[in-house]
Amino acid sequence: MKDPHLILGIGELLWDVLPDGMRLGGAPANFAVMAGRLGDRAGILSRIGRDELGRQAVDRLDPMPVETSFLEVDLAHETGRVTVSFAGDEPQYTIHEPAAWDFLEISDEWVQLVERADAICFGSLAQRNPQSRQTIQTLTAETSAACIRVFDVNLRAPFYSAEVFQESLELATVVKMNEDEAPLVLELLDVAVEEEPACSKPQSQTEEAHPAANFLRTAAERLLQEFPALQMAAITRGSRGSLLVTREEWNEHPGFPVKVADHIGAGDAFTAAITHYMLRGADLATLNEAGNRWGGWMASQSGAMPALPDSVRDAIAAAIEKASF
Repeated sequence: MKDPHLILGIGELLWDVLPDGMRLGGAPANFAVMAGRLGDRAGILSRIGRDELGRQAVDRLDPMPVETSFLEVDLAHETGRVTVSFAGDEPQYTIHEPAAWDFLEISDEWVQLVERADAICFGSLAQRNPQSRQTIQTLTAETSAACIRVFDVNLRAPFYSAEVFQESLELATVVKMNEDEAPLVLELLDVAVEEEPACSKPQSQTEEAHPAANFLRTAAERLLQEFPALQMAAITRGSRGSLLVTREEWNEHPGFPVKVADHIGAGDAFTAAITHYMLRGADLATLNEAGNRWGGWMASQSGAMPALPDSVRDAIAAAIEKASF
């Protein structure tokens, strides 16, 4: 039997302080936990404080299918926290600083891990501090040519810059962002978007994209033109699904109706799902189906690491497999 793929989330591990309590999160950590739940060998490369929240983080992760032995412990800085409030269903974040994950340090163990990794995910938020930024970019550069390198755009003001986006997109093979982030990324990078998208054919569909997706498709195509290492752009649209674009084709998915508990972690579940299926050679339609089913399920739950019964996991996997035929 073939060994499971090694997938790593690199960056922030933190506690979301919600109105009804505290839940563990951080986009790379959420991504890694979801990858582990899908059957991959998953690990988190992050840093916690030598404090009660750090101990609680490890305790919370221990029962999950994700490796925590790679976590660094910081003697000088506290485990990260984010205060989360809500405007309707949409979360609003106050990201406290400094935090332990701002001070990621290169180690031989981390370098050896990324050299063996089949896929990694890193974001813009964890690069707000120069030390972690250097560590993340160095680790990303140490991956193999075959490694899927996902850059997850996290526009959390004021913790982003054109320079971080430029450097990250030069290293990434996949960029994932939401429909609100896409125009801001292009504006920051000073990348112009033409009125009409290029004439690439949609994958497994003959109809034209919904007009609202035309700008997003053009934006994705422009990023693919600007950054030669990029192989795919993924743009999520909340309840309206998502758009996947490569240089050869594109696919739009309408999403699934769900009763939303909150949106925390939904994008990370989407990213983990498409990465999992990319490693298995799935086509764009299957990637979109998987991303939307898992993202929708996460949105229907509270927090980013809810319980996942085997029956639910198996049912979603079966639905994705059925849709791929």
